[in-house]
Amino acid sequence: MTSVELVGREFSVIGSRVPKYDALEKVLGEARYLLDLEMPGMLHAKILRSSHPHARLLSIDASKAARMPGVVDVITARDVRLNNLGYLKDNPPLKWGKVRSVRDEIAAVAAVDPETASEALHAIDVKYEPLPPVTDPVAALEPGAPLVHEELGTNRVNLDFGLSYGDVEAAFQRADVVVEGTYRTQYVAHTPGDTMGALAWVDAQGILNVYTNTQAPFLYQRWLAESLGIPAHRVRVIQPHIGGAFGRNLDVYPHDVITAALAMRTRRPVKLLFTRSEELQNAPTKQPLIARVRQGATRDGRLVAREVDAILDAGAYVGWGVFDARVMQYTVTGLYSVPAVRFRTTVVYTNNPSTAAMRSAGNSQITFAVESNMDELAERLGMDPVEFRLLNANRPNTVTPQGARITTCAMPEAIREAARRIGWRGRHSAGPHRGIGFACYFHVGGGARIYRSDGCGAIVKVDDFGGVIVSVGGTEIGEGLDTSIQLIVAEALGVPRDRVRVQINGDASMRLWDVGTHASRGTFVCGNAALRAALDARRQILEGASKILGAPPEDLEVVDGFVRSRTDPSKGMEYDKVVRRMHFFSGAQGRIVVASSFYEPPSEEPDERWHGNVSATYGFGCQAALVEVDPETGRVKVLRIVSAHDAGRVINPNGFEGQVQGGVAMGIGLALLEELHLSEGRVVNGSFEDYRLPRVTDIPEIDVVSVGEPDPEGPYGAKGVAEGPVIPVGPAIANAVADALGVRIRDLPITPEKIWRALALNVQ
Repeated sequence: MTSVELVGREFSVIGSRVPKYDALEKVLGEARYLLDLEMPGMLHAKILRSSHPHARLLSIDASKAARMPGVVDVITARDVRLNNLGYLKDNPPLKWGKVRSVRDEIAAVAAVDPETASEALHAIDVKYEPLPPVTDPVAALEPGAPLVHEELGTNRVNLDFGLSYGDVEAAFQRADVVVEGTYRTQYVAHTPGDTMGALAWVDAQGILNVYTNTQAPFLYQRWLAESLGIPAHRVRVIQPHIGGAFGRNLDVYPHDVITAALAMRTRRPVKLLFTRSEELQNAPTKQPLIARVRQGATRDGRLVAREVDAILDAGAYVGWGVFDARVMQYTVTGLYSVPAVRFRTTVVYTNNPSTAAMRSAGNSQITFAVESNMDELAERLGMDPVEFRLLNANRPNTVTPQGARITTCAMPEAIREAARRIGWRGRHSAGPHRGIGFACYFHVGGGARIYRSDGCGAIVKVDDFGGVIVSVGGTEIGEGLDTSIQLIVAEALGVPRDRVRVQINGDASMRLWDVGTHASRGTFVCGNAALRAALDARRQILEGASKILGAPPEDLEVVDGFVRSRTDPSKGMEYDKVVRRMHFFSGAQGRIVVASSFYEPPSEEPDERWHGNVSATYGFGCQAALVEVDPETGRVKVLRIVSAHDAGRVINPNGFEGQVQGGVAMGIGLALLEELHLSEGRVVNGSFEDYRLPRVTDIPEIDVVSVGEPDPEGPYGAKGVAEGPVIPVGPAIANAVADALGVRIRDLPITPEKIWRALALNVQ
């Protein structure tokens, strides 16, 4: 049962329920993913990875593999010169001298088929000198711990995401109640439909072409060229259909560079595609977190201080997962009204897997810690958790201590609506072994200035027959960006929706710049770019119609594809006829209708103190979870979720509901089921037989609610909402379990064993 209410709707297509733009193409099996792509003469690549989490790499002998029938090329770090990858440039695509993870790439083979390539890996002789691994980030900081990067002399990564606002110690002195707790989140696999890979070839002009399921094609182009040591204009990036990504595909990884290097050496197409097991074993993971949270409040329930100490395990190399701390900062300083805040981080090298951003980019981890602590603080105060949240909720037209300027904000409405729909009557009122929990979120809703530019370009062309082609730089990964763009452009031009064709993905060299699909920015940033281009195209049509119809442009409008005068009903013409007639204007007046736009959100880069307004607007929401817990087994069954979101004006209710339902389902997996188990840095549950994902039977009734008002900066008032639904699920369920049983689980996932042990300890 879902509901979406649009107040004061005055649009022809915005807010209407439409199927996803590419739904039929996918249902009919016509969509082509990286898995489906083949080329004549194509070779298949496989990568040999380390046998040890930490070892000296003494020698590599690939001569036997190179002589095998069907093997075309074998490369090691001695054979190709490749520049390091990663934010700190600490990750060589092919390793030499030392391995720091069982995922480390030592050699690669290109052969006529995947089976031959895999067999050739076994023929490569590698000699190691094993070193003691360090896989506990806390132990890695101890004196005498094995050093992952010996040249640094420490396992502490030289990255400081710490900040402090207000007199924190004085604020804690004013607090009547202070609650402290330590909370942990786990390693999680992204598990989209696509597995990682690339298909590369060099064309007749010497251009390196790469098919890739990246989320950021323009950054991919730059970083791939840098690692290969070639000019970026000699790299062409092409995106096929992408079966989800959830942040995993924001970076360039060693397998991308290795595939390209093999294609450049062999002058043949080379494809590398992870199997599902290889994906679970070797793809980057969600960033785990250890967070000590301390919060203080006055007797009447006003928050006065918050302090968070976070430990982030970078793994063997620094990937984008560590930079989830930037998002954590804004949550720590911005979730609820807190005048004094301190956030300290310690980033640590270990021999564990490196991490990548995952849907919400750190926000779900830190929100679990903060919102769990909020419930504990409310209980110590003797306050209703709903009233406690309402009292401290964010409000419109305020500024957080870190400088986030909140404009539209319906957080109180979301809290009230979640409480009303879940049937809240106070603590421990849901019935025997049942509990209700709440959690809110605060997230970017208008882009996120992670890079110097957060902008996107768009082109709109109207052809002679009324066909509208819109191209944006953004990437469609299943989130529905294509549908939002179609609706926005159709609305702006005043033409039927089916006249608008959307070009997303494909050849990035034919599109305008976009920083990438992340941070729930697609509809907001790309939609604003498309809207501006469409309005420019509409202006051109009306100017042309003015000359044809003899009416001033300001008197004309386009409604359902018909240009008409507002004051003289006898003056009108189909818009496609107007476009055709515009070709034949005399002299230099002839023109075609084409418009381009580049939208850069009015946000700002943070200063050296990480202070600044990184988003043009912010999204808010609240979730309520009703659970039932079997005290004998510890099994948790989620019975119902109410998910209320301030997402501005909803462009497509179907897409909005789908995003929320998918986010809640993912959040249930993070809360109760999913975890990559490691043994000395090695994944031990690297198959879907052992890695637990939510099934259909695990998904409860989800009540989707839209609250709030249109945002003045968003396209037709929309805010980003893609990541919000996943953020509060974990703490809402944890708080519901505590409400049901009176015991609290402070580390995810909340497994039956953890509940059983907590209950047993509570009895003692």
